Amino acid sequence: MTARSDLVLGIDAGNTKTIALIADTSGTVLGWGRAGSSNIYVSKPRAFLALDQAVQAACTRAGLAGTHGVGSPFAAVTLSATGADWPEDFQVLNTLLTERAWAERIQVVNDAVGALRAGTLEGTGVAVACGTSAGTAARAPGGPAWHSSYWQEPEGANELAKFALRAVYRAQLGIDPPTSLTGKILTHFGLGSTEALLHAQTRRDRRSTRRLGRLARILLDEAQAGDETSLKIVCKHGQALGDYALAAARQVGLSGAYTLVTSGGVMRHPSPVLIRALMEQVWETNPEVKWQASHHEPVFGALLLALELAQHPVDGELMERLEATCPDESVFLT
Repeated sequence: MTARSDLVLGIDAGNTKTIALIADTSGTVLGWGRAGSSNIYVSKPRAFLALDQAVQAACTRAGLAGTHGVGSPFAAVTLSATGADWPEDFQVLNTLLTERAWAERIQVVNDAVGALRAGTLEGTGVAVACGTSAGTAARAPGGPAWHSSYWQEPEGANELAKFALRAVYRAQLGIDPPTSLTGKILTHFGLGSTEALLHAQTRRDRRSTRRLGRLARILLDEAQAGDETSLKIVCKHGQALGDYALAAARQVGLSGAYTLVTSGGVMRHPSPVLIRALMEQVWETNPEVKWQASHHEPVFGALLLALELAQHPVDGELMERLEATCPDESVFLT
């Protein structure tokens, strides 16, 4: 198959899931694919397999031939990846794209940059993505993007879950006040005591804690309900995310009025507590910043970057068509 100048491929490679979207240059999504985690820091073979599976599924839904040994079916591909942090990471991922021969024009960006591009029509400002983990990216008009990568200290759902467990343990010992987190988390795990919870989380033969991040939802629920301990944890975390949003803006010379977008599963929680704490921290330094929840999934950022890489402009009409033809929301849930 020869390259089709009217097709592009965008891939969002995350800690929890990998999503691939195929669209034509009008912004019509033609196919999608989903697979598991593709973090090269966890397992390169597993990450590569997830990428192949997601792209193959997208090609199948789009009515395209297999992705291996068929030339370059796309005009451009952008991979927005967790684990794209250091130069050697970009080399590994660029080599992967080159070997797959999905497109002649290839691009790898950190997943926070993909979230930033998905956030606004212009793709500038600051993006704070908070899902399983967290990342911050910024770009000033006409300039390059900066992403926080391993500079990032406040993380996502997994870290919030650990904070919640710590609060329950400390409350049981009487170090901190009682918290409604105790009953909610014990019910979540089907356990009868805090000691049983501690044992389950620390015993030698404990099961994987990959799904521990689900406790972040309980923490945010209880913060919204007014639990003092939960409120303190969530507000402190939001303030820390705000500090890094301001730092990202400084890295690219952003000041005055610009847009800060939030995205990711944690940010989509209905409670406003985390985002409010984040923005109050930002507004103390720069009250001109405008907050906006991202209207698009991060993989749309990869798709938009692929369109631009293929030298097709992005406008409001194209963005609307992407929204209208995107897969059902259930595809993106974690």
